[in-house]
Amino acid sequence: MFNKILFPTDFSDVSEKALQFVLQLKGAGTKEVVVLHVVDERDLQHFQSSMVATYLDYGEVERRWIADAEEKCDAIKTQLEAAGFKVKVRVEKGIPFSRILKVEEEEDVASVVIGSHGKTGLTEMLLGSVSEKVIRKSKRPVLVVR
Repeated sequence: MFNKILFPTDFSDVSEKALQFVLQLKGAGTKEVVVLHVVDERDLQHFQSSMVATYLDYGEVERRWIADAEEKCDAIKTQLEAAGFKVKVRVEKGIPFSRILKVEEEEDVASVVIGSHGKTGLTEMLLGSVSEKVIRKSKRPVLVVR
């Protein structure tokens, strides 16, 4: 039914719960998982604008954020491969909900499994803004894990 799924993650506790759900989908016939992390370009821009009169190299900060995300995604990949999934990792820069929807199309996934809210979950009472936008605009079924 859901041969190939997209698992967007921000490495939050709720994303970890969603990963546990993804692992359970192996028994339901899921064969492949695309793990996606989006480095929010707005966070990078905010960081860059706050660096006035500092000696930090913006490009180096961006590279570190991406390298850190790749390392965390590789750990998720190892866990999923150990469970028998074929895994593809994508770390991208952009606006999270729009990149998720773009990757959903590019990878032709059957479903998206996403946490109900991420690291900024306190600002949204029921659903995080990213998961809400993905639910509203996705062309595929979206499984939301609380």
